[in-house]
Amino acid sequence: MKLLIKSLLILFFVGGLISCQSHKQTKTEVTESSMPVVSDPKSVDSTKCKSPRSKMCTREYRPVCATRDTGVRCVTTPCPSTEQVTKSNACTACADEKVTSYTLGACS
Repeated sequence: MKLLIKSLLILFFVGGLISCQSHKQTKTEVTESSMPVVSDPKSVDSTKCKSPRSKMCTREYRPVCATRDTGVRCVTTPCPSTEQVTKSNACTACADEKVTSYTLGACS
């Protein structure tokens, strides 16, 4: 009887190990070279931020290139009234009231 119980325990143990190996999940690593980089954000379709703006965002890293209003207004000479900044994700970008739109990928 003890031999039968030991044999069954060993069989279940080995079967469990085999099933764990066959269902092993692979983890995809995100490297710097696999992230999209936007060289000219104006050449890519941008997504406008919608209202109401989120007050809480997840902490995932999916970089976006956000267009932010600098608040600078020139009277005599042209000067940039917007700047491109990299934000960690779309939610974080649009949570900033000065951001008007974003494109996928980090700014260059």
